[in-house]
Amino acid sequence: MAGCTHRERAREALLKEDLYHMRTAIDQYTQDKKIAPQHLTDLVSAGYLHAIPKDPFTNSANTWVEVREDLQHSTDRSHPGISDVHGGSSLVSSEGTRYDSW
Repeated sequence: MAGCTHRERAREALLKEDLYHMRTAIDQYTQDKKIAPQHLTDLVSAGYLHAIPKDPFTNSANTWVEVREDLQHSTDRSHPGISDVHGGSSLVSSEGTRYDSW
């Protein structure tokens, strides 16, 4: 973590928190509706999130990387949705990993 600023650590903590909340919402939506959301915006329109947060490293709510379900493990094989979400920045974190792998 040498060279990592307090601001950077705060943004990393916010990124982890945002990812946790979005992933929890994806799981709850999928369990409740028996189908995965097609997009993050589905979580907002269905009331699972108030809004899509801004990625703290890209400063945009449109850069999140939606991970599609594997068709073999899809809840609804005719409409595979999103099963995960990652950060939108390719910058390297204080942990040495890219934010878009988180």
